[in-house]
Amino acid sequence: MDEAVAFIATTTASLARMARRHQLGMLDYLLRMAHLEAEEHARLRNGRKPS
Repeated sequence: MDEAVAFIATTTASLARMARRHQLGMLDYLLRMAHLEAEEHARLRNGRKPS
């Protein structure tokens, strides 16, 4: 599962950058939210508190 979360975090960050470059505001926003969710999940799985 950790590999899946890392892949999702990396992929959504890349896709959000692409959406931003193409001025796709809503997609950028949604992808950034998915990226933050994946990072948060990874932090919690690693036993760290969110900052």
